[in-house]
Amino acid sequence: MTIVITGASRGIGAALAGKYHAAGEDVIGTGRSVSSQLQLDVTRPASHSEMAQALEGRAIDLLVCNAGVYLDKGDELDTGYGANLWAQSFATNVTGVFLSIQALLPNLRQAGSSKIAIISSQMASHTRAPGGSYIYRASKAAVLNLGRNLATDLKAEGIAVGIYHPGWVQTDMGGSSAAITVEESADGLMARFADLSLETTGCFETWDGRAHDY
Repeated sequence: MTIVITGASRGIGAALAGKYHAAGEDVIGTGRSVSSQLQLDVTRPASHSEMAQALEGRAIDLLVCNAGVYLDKGDELDTGYGANLWAQSFATNVTGVFLSIQALLPNLRQAGSSKIAIISSQMASHTRAPGGSYIYRASKAAVLNLGRNLATDLKAEGIAVGIYHPGWVQTDMGGSSAAITVEESADGLMARFADLSLETTGCFETWDGRAHDY
């Protein structure tokens, strides 16, 4: 199985890449650094074109859209949430996901029964509204909507799409006091990706297999 994971240089992406590699899978991890296995800045359309050229003719069984940012953590309503943060966050968390999928659609189609996994967040759910983190919440809600609609459009082509909450994870983004380790999240997500099928396409699930409210 050939797997592409965006944002694989650290955190959940790095853990997923390591575990899939240890299982003997063919893993291609992307990152912004030139030291990454495959360099990709998800905010740059030209970078997606370069990725598509590098992987041309190579069937991809699973694309994990993991790259993301949380730039407005701790911002105050009266003074924070600058327009630049909105632009940067949506460029990474929404547009970057769409462009990654669009660039690799020929590869996913070549594989036949392929899968797309989008890492969103429980903060995308409209049923959870504790306030704050407006940019991050809005971007993750947008990518949830994106995934749901892609699931509809790609089902006839045999491509399943799942959207996932990875848990509150002990990463740079989640902080050291988060509830679960990176390894726990990665193990749970891998199980979810394995279960994803055309019957469950469009699902929004937690890392440990629970259906999440939209």
